[in-house]
Amino acid sequence: MADKMVDKILTLEELIEKNTQLKLENALLEKSNSEAIKKCEQEESLKPYQAELLQMQKYLEKTGKKMVILFEGRGAAGKGGTIRRVTRYMNEKHYRIVALGKPTEEQKSQWFFQKYINHLPTGGEVVFFDRSWYNRAMVEPVLNFCTESDYKNFMQAVTGFERDLVRQGTILVKLYFSVTKEEQAKRFKSDRADPLRQWKQSELDVQAQERWDDFTNVKYNMLKKTHTSSAPWTIIRANNKYKARLNAIKTILNSVPYTRLNSDLNFVPDSHIVYSGAHELEIMEAQRLHDGKFLS
Repeated sequence: MADKMVDKILTLEELIEKNTQLKLENALLEKSNSEAIKKCEQEESLKPYQAELLQMQKYLEKTGKKMVILFEGRGAAGKGGTIRRVTRYMNEKHYRIVALGKPTEEQKSQWFFQKYINHLPTGGEVVFFDRSWYNRAMVEPVLNFCTESDYKNFMQAVTGFERDLVRQGTILVKLYFSVTKEEQAKRFKSDRADPLRQWKQSELDVQAQERWDDFTNVKYNMLKKTHTSSAPWTIIRANNKYKARLNAIKTILNSVPYTRLNSDLNFVPDSHIVYSGAHELEIMEAQRLHDGKFLS
Protein backbone atom coordinates (compact mmCIF):
# COMPACT_ATOMS: atom_id res chain seq x y z
CA MET A 1 0.00 0.00 0.00
CA ALA A 2 2.84 2.38 0.93
CA ASP A 3 4.54 1.69 -2.38
CA LYS A 4 1.34 2.52 -4.27
CA MET A 5 0.99 5.81 -2.34
CA VAL A 6 4.56 6.78 -3.29
CA ASP A 7 3.80 5.98 -6.93
CA LYS A 8 0.67 8.13 -6.74
CA ILE A 9 2.52 11.04 -5.12
CA LEU A 10 5.26 10.86 -7.73
CA THR A 11 2.63 10.86 -10.49
CA LEU A 12 1.00 13.95 -9.01
CA GLU A 13 4.35 15.69 -8.82
CA GLU A 14 4.96 14.83 -12.44
CA LEU A 15 1.54 16.22 -13.39
CA ILE A 16 2.25 19.43 -11.52
CA GLU A 17 5.63 19.72 -13.22
CA LYS A 18 4.06 19.03 -16.61
CA ASN A 19 1.36 21.60 -15.97
CA THR A 20 4.00 24.17 -15.06
CA GLN A 21 5.92 23.35 -18.21
CA LEU A 22 2.76 23.71 -20.33
CA LYS A 23 2.04 27.09 -18.78
CA LEU A 24 5.57 28.20 -19.57
CA GLU A 25 5.31 26.97 -23.14
CA ASN A 26 1.95 28.73 -23.56
CA ALA A 27 3.41 31.95 -22.20
CA LEU A 28 6.33 31.72 -24.61
CA LEU A 29 3.95 30.98 -27.48
CA GLU A 30 1.76 33.94 -26.58
CA LYS A 31 4.83 36.18 -26.41
CA SER A 32 6.03 34.87 -29.77
CA ASN A 33 2.60 35.41 -31.33
CA SER A 34 2.41 38.89 -29.83
CA GLU A 35 5.83 39.78 -31.24
CA ALA A 36 4.88 38.36 -34.65
CA ILE A 37 1.66 40.41 -34.68
CA LYS A 38 3.54 43.54 -33.66
CA LYS A 39 6.10 42.97 -36.40
CA CYS A 40 3.35 42.51 -39.00
CA GLU A 41 1.67 45.71 -37.83
CA GLN A 42 4.93 47.59 -38.09
CA GLU A 43 5.58 46.29 -41.60
CA GLU A 44 2.05 47.35 -42.61
CA SER A 45 2.60 50.82 -41.17
CA LEU A 46 5.59 51.28 -43.48
CA LYS A 47 3.54 50.66 -46.64
CA PRO A 48 2.13 54.20 -47.04
CA TYR A 49 5.69 55.53 -46.92
CA GLN A 50 6.88 52.83 -49.32
CA ALA A 51 4.16 54.04 -51.70
CA GLU A 52 5.62 57.54 -51.32
CA LEU A 53 9.01 56.15 -52.31
CA LEU A 54 7.44 54.93 -55.55
CA GLN A 55 6.01 58.40 -56.10
CA MET A 56 9.44 59.88 -55.41
CA GLN A 57 10.97 57.46 -57.88
CA LYS A 58 8.48 58.56 -60.57
CA TYR A 59 9.53 62.16 -59.99
CA LEU A 60 13.20 61.25 -60.45
CA GLU A 61 12.41 59.35 -63.64
CA LYS A 62 10.31 62.22 -65.01
CA THR A 63 12.89 64.91 -64.25
CA GLY A 64 15.98 62.83 -64.96
CA LYS A 65 17.36 63.63 -61.52
CA LYS A 66 20.06 61.39 -60.06
CA MET A 67 20.10 60.26 -56.43
CA VAL A 68 22.77 58.67 -54.24
CA ILE A 69 22.03 57.40 -50.74
CA LEU A 70 24.90 56.34 -48.49
CA PHE A 71 24.23 53.88 -45.68
CA GLU A 72 27.03 54.03 -43.14
CA GLY A 73 27.39 53.05 -39.51
CA ARG A 74 28.68 50.42 -37.16
CA GLY A 75 28.32 46.69 -37.77
CA ALA A 76 24.83 45.30 -37.05
CA ALA A 77 23.35 48.80 -37.05
CA GLY A 78 20.58 47.75 -39.46
CA LYS A 79 21.76 49.27 -42.71
CA GLY A 80 20.92 46.24 -44.85
CA GLY A 81 17.48 45.75 -43.31
CA THR A 82 16.62 49.39 -43.93
CA ILE A 83 17.75 49.20 -47.56
CA ARG A 84 15.47 46.18 -48.04
CA ARG A 85 12.48 48.11 -46.64
CA VAL A 86 13.24 51.16 -48.75
CA THR A 87 13.54 49.21 -52.00
CA ARG A 88 10.87 46.55 -51.38
CA TYR A 89 8.29 48.00 -53.79
CA MET A 90 10.46 50.27 -55.89
CA ASN A 91 10.84 49.82 -59.64
CA GLU A 92 13.89 47.59 -60.01
CA LYS A 93 14.70 49.10 -63.40
CA HIS A 94 15.53 52.43 -61.80
CA TYR A 95 17.53 51.66 -58.70
CA ARG A 96 20.66 49.72 -57.78
CA ILE A 97 22.19 48.52 -54.53
CA VAL A 98 25.98 48.70 -54.46
CA ALA A 99 27.97 46.80 -51.84
CA LEU A 100 31.58 46.63 -52.97
CA GLY A 101 34.06 44.06 -51.71
CA LYS A 102 37.79 44.39 -51.21
CA PRO A 103 39.51 46.40 -53.96
CA THR A 104 41.30 44.48 -56.65
CA GLU A 105 45.00 45.06 -57.34
CA GLU A 106 44.00 47.14 -60.36
CA GLN A 107 41.64 49.28 -58.26
CA LYS A 108 44.36 49.81 -55.66
CA SER A 109 46.46 51.49 -58.35
CA GLN A 110 43.59 53.78 -59.45
CA TRP A 111 42.33 57.08 -58.09
CA PHE A 112 40.46 56.10 -54.92
CA PHE A 113 37.04 57.37 -56.03
CA GLN A 114 37.22 55.77 -59.47
CA LYS A 115 35.62 52.46 -58.45
CA TYR A 116 32.71 54.37 -56.93
CA ILE A 117 32.27 56.68 -59.90
CA ASN A 118 31.68 53.59 -62.04
CA HIS A 119 28.57 52.89 -59.95
CA LEU A 120 27.06 56.37 -59.81
CA PRO A 121 23.48 56.75 -61.13
CA THR A 122 22.32 57.77 -64.54
CA GLY A 123 19.39 60.16 -64.99
CA GLY A 124 16.25 59.04 -63.15
CA GLU A 125 18.09 56.42 -61.12
CA VAL A 126 18.71 55.89 -57.39
CA VAL A 127 21.86 54.15 -56.17
CA PHE A 128 22.05 52.82 -52.61
CA PHE A 129 25.56 52.33 -51.26
CA ASP A 130 25.62 49.70 -48.51
CA ARG A 131 28.83 51.17 -47.15
CA SER A 132 30.55 53.58 -49.47
CA TRP A 133 33.73 55.57 -49.98
CA TYR A 134 33.53 56.27 -46.23
CA ASN A 135 35.13 52.88 -45.62
CA ARG A 136 38.35 54.86 -46.06
CA ALA A 137 37.32 57.13 -43.16
CA MET A 138 35.82 54.55 -40.80
CA VAL A 139 36.94 50.95 -41.25
CA GLU A 140 40.25 51.08 -43.06
CA PRO A 141 42.21 53.35 -40.68
CA VAL A 142 41.14 51.38 -37.60
CA LEU A 143 42.02 47.99 -39.10
CA ASN A 144 45.17 49.26 -40.86
CA PHE A 145 43.75 48.56 -44.31
CA CYS A 146 45.14 51.88 -45.52
CA THR A 147 48.14 54.06 -44.75
CA GLU A 148 48.01 57.28 -42.75
CA SER A 149 48.73 59.11 -46.01
CA ASP A 150 45.79 57.35 -47.75
CA TYR A 151 43.50 58.39 -44.92
CA LYS A 152 44.62 62.03 -44.92
CA ASN A 153 44.33 62.29 -48.71
CA PHE A 154 40.79 60.95 -48.55
CA MET A 155 39.72 63.35 -45.80
CA GLN A 156 41.08 66.26 -47.84
CA ALA A 157 39.48 65.15 -51.10
CA VAL A 158 36.04 63.82 -50.12
CA THR A 159 34.32 67.13 -49.44
CA GLY A 160 35.29 68.45 -52.87
CA PHE A 161 34.23 65.19 -54.52
CA GLU A 162 30.79 65.39 -52.87
CA ARG A 163 30.43 69.10 -53.56
CA ASP A 164 30.96 68.40 -57.26
CA LEU A 165 28.37 65.62 -57.22
CA VAL A 166 25.79 67.95 -55.69
CA ARG A 167 26.76 70.91 -57.87
CA GLN A 168 26.16 68.81 -60.96
CA GLY A 169 22.64 67.92 -59.84
CA THR A 170 22.97 64.68 -57.86
CA ILE A 171 20.77 64.44 -54.78
CA LEU A 172 23.12 63.09 -52.09
CA VAL A 173 21.78 61.68 -48.81
CA LYS A 174 24.29 60.54 -46.18
CA LEU A 175 22.82 58.36 -43.42
CA TYR A 176 24.82 57.15 -40.42
CA PHE A 177 23.16 54.40 -38.36
CA SER A 178 24.18 54.51 -34.70
CA VAL A 179 23.70 51.72 -32.12
CA THR A 180 24.98 51.35 -28.58
CA LYS A 181 27.75 48.92 -27.78
CA GLU A 182 25.32 46.76 -25.79
CA GLU A 183 22.80 46.59 -28.62
CA GLN A 184 25.51 45.74 -31.14
CA ALA A 185 26.75 42.87 -28.93
CA LYS A 186 23.18 41.60 -28.57
CA ARG A 187 22.68 41.56 -32.33
CA PHE A 188 26.01 39.83 -32.96
CA LYS A 189 25.02 37.14 -30.47
CA SER A 190 21.62 36.72 -32.13
CA ASP A 191 23.23 36.35 -35.56
CA ARG A 192 25.66 33.71 -34.28
CA ALA A 193 22.75 31.67 -32.88
CA ASP A 194 20.72 31.81 -36.09
CA PRO A 195 21.93 29.44 -38.85
CA LEU A 196 20.19 31.63 -41.45
CA ARG A 197 22.14 34.70 -40.38
CA GLN A 198 25.51 33.24 -39.44
CA TRP A 199 26.88 34.33 -42.81
CA LYS A 200 26.77 37.91 -41.52
CA GLN A 201 29.49 37.17 -38.98
CA SER A 202 33.05 38.18 -39.76
CA GLU A 203 36.31 39.06 -38.08
CA LEU A 204 35.24 42.68 -38.42
CA ASP A 205 32.39 42.01 -35.96
CA VAL A 206 34.86 40.90 -33.31
CA GLN A 207 36.96 43.99 -33.96
CA ALA A 208 33.84 46.17 -33.77
CA GLN A 209 33.40 45.31 -30.11
CA GLU A 210 37.04 45.09 -29.09
CA ARG A 211 37.94 48.39 -30.75
CA TRP A 212 34.73 50.26 -30.02
CA ASP A 213 36.54 53.41 -28.84
CA ASP A 214 38.77 53.48 -31.93
CA PHE A 215 35.73 53.33 -34.21
CA THR A 216 34.08 56.07 -32.14
CA ASN A 217 37.10 58.34 -32.53
CA VAL A 218 37.20 57.98 -36.32
CA LYS A 219 33.43 58.54 -36.41
CA TYR A 220 33.95 61.88 -34.66
CA ASN A 221 36.74 62.89 -37.04
CA MET A 222 34.66 61.87 -40.04
CA LEU A 223 31.66 63.96 -38.95
CA LYS A 224 33.91 66.88 -38.03
CA LYS A 225 35.56 66.98 -41.45
CA THR A 226 32.77 65.81 -43.79
CA HIS A 227 29.51 67.22 -42.40
CA THR A 228 29.12 70.13 -44.83
CA SER A 229 26.32 72.42 -45.97
CA SER A 230 26.30 70.82 -49.43
CA ALA A 231 26.57 67.21 -48.16
CA PRO A 232 25.38 67.00 -44.54
CA TRP A 233 25.20 63.85 -42.42
CA THR A 234 21.96 62.60 -40.90
CA ILE A 235 22.34 60.39 -37.82
CA ILE A 236 19.77 57.64 -37.26
CA ARG A 237 19.49 56.21 -33.73
CA ALA A 238 19.07 52.55 -34.65
CA ASN A 239 18.61 50.59 -31.40
CA ASN A 240 14.95 50.21 -32.39
CA LYS A 241 15.00 48.74 -35.90
CA TYR A 242 11.44 49.70 -36.82
CA LYS A 243 11.83 53.34 -35.76
CA ALA A 244 15.17 53.55 -37.54
CA ARG A 245 13.68 52.24 -40.78
CA LEU A 246 10.64 54.50 -40.64
CA ASN A 247 12.66 57.61 -39.93
CA ALA A 248 15.29 56.79 -42.52
CA ILE A 249 12.50 56.55 -45.11
CA LYS A 250 11.10 59.91 -43.97
CA THR A 251 14.56 61.47 -44.27
CA ILE A 252 14.95 60.14 -47.82
CA LEU A 253 11.49 61.37 -48.85
CA ASN A 254 12.15 64.82 -47.42
CA SER A 255 15.29 65.17 -49.52
CA VAL A 256 13.37 65.16 -52.82
CA PRO A 257 10.90 67.89 -53.90
CA TYR A 258 8.30 65.51 -55.34
CA THR A 259 4.53 65.95 -54.99
CA ARG A 260 3.26 63.94 -52.02
CA LEU A 261 1.00 61.03 -52.81
CA ASN A 262 -0.70 61.30 -49.39
CA SER A 263 -0.27 64.72 -47.78
CA ASP A 264 -2.00 63.49 -44.62
CA LEU A 265 0.96 61.27 -43.71
CA ASN A 266 3.34 62.47 -41.03
CA PHE A 267 6.63 63.17 -42.80
CA VAL A 268 8.35 64.77 -39.80
CA PRO A 269 11.21 62.61 -38.48
CA ASP A 270 11.21 61.73 -34.80
CA SER A 271 13.60 64.14 -33.08
CA HIS A 272 14.61 61.36 -30.65
CA ILE A 273 15.71 59.17 -33.57
CA VAL A 274 17.05 61.57 -36.19
CA TYR A 275 19.86 64.06 -35.53
CA SER A 276 21.87 66.31 -37.77
CA GLY A 277 25.57 65.59 -38.00
CA ALA A 278 26.23 68.93 -36.30
CA HIS A 279 24.04 68.00 -33.34
CA GLU A 280 25.73 64.61 -33.06
CA LEU A 281 29.08 66.38 -32.84
CA GLU A 282 27.73 68.57 -30.04
CA ILE A 283 26.55 65.47 -28.15
CA MET A 284 29.90 63.73 -28.60
CA GLU A 285 31.86 66.78 -27.50
CA ALA A 286 29.67 67.09 -24.39
CA GLN A 287 30.36 63.42 -23.63
CA ARG A 288 34.09 63.98 -23.91
CA LEU A 289 33.96 66.95 -21.54
CA HIS A 290 31.85 65.05 -19.00
CA ASP A 291 33.35 61.55 -19.19
CA GLY A 292 36.77 62.16 -20.68
CA LYS A 293 35.95 60.25 -23.87
CA PHE A 294 33.32 59.80 -26.56
CA LEU A 295 30.56 57.30 -25.72
CA SER A 296 28.33 57.07 -28.80
